[in-house]
Amino acid sequence: MSKDLFSQQAAAYAQFRPTYPDELYSFLMSRVRARQRAWDCATGSGQVAQRLAAFFDQVEATDLSAQQLAQAPTLPNVRYQVSPAEQTPFPDQYFDLITVGQALHWFALDPFYAEARRVARPGAQLAVWTYGLLTIAPGIDAGVRYLYHEALGPYWDPERRHVEAGYATLPFPFADVEERSFNLEVSWTYAHLAGYLSSWSALRRYQNQEGTDPLPKALARIRTVWPEAQEKRVIFPISLRISTIKKGDA
Repeated sequence: MSKDLFSQQAAAYAQFRPTYPDELYSFLMSRVRARQRAWDCATGSGQVAQRLAAFFDQVEATDLSAQQLAQAPTLPNVRYQVSPAEQTPFPDQYFDLITVGQALHWFALDPFYAEARRVARPGAQLAVWTYGLLTIAPGIDAGVRYLYHEALGPYWDPERRHVEAGYATLPFPFADVEERSFNLEVSWTYAHLAGYLSSWSALRRYQNQEGTDPLPKALARIRTVWPEAQEKRVIFPISLRISTIKKGDA
């Protein structure tokens, strides 16, 4: 069954997590033959679902976390439901596109893939993607990597290694798999970076287990090379896999 690691920091997740680039959605739409219904699985605060709403008649968005869904925007053609990825209430052969952004590594993969095959219409697309560690500038990157590797290294879930590998280490048992890379680029202030780092699941685990917080030390290093009001370009590398779900895929 999928893991829920983000309910505690749902508000920070919704406020500070980056949004995916237009190029990613344009590529997805180039692969989709019909646009009646899409399922955004593990939608979190609805980041992907609200973008899909511009292309599809109906979007179903599911997540394990009611707290996360409470942060999602209300849209007339998007319905949010608490549901595990591996067992949903949807009918057979229902969706034209299934998306999983930055969450596949938390799933029980075989049951999820079986569920995706069940609810996919003939010719439907399954698209999964992840984004890696950000880069900004050498001095700032050193502070982020100190937090990620040195302070929080033992507190990351084992599944995090799949994110670091761009999902190359996860099975994706479908035919005609296509892989694409994108850059997620945003302009952030120091305060936005601090908010984003505060949403990390490993940081919350460290705080809960140790009763202390390693974030201020990392931020102190970053603050020396980043004037507070200055905006800087932040780049996240995105790795995407997509396939047409065909009858008989296994």
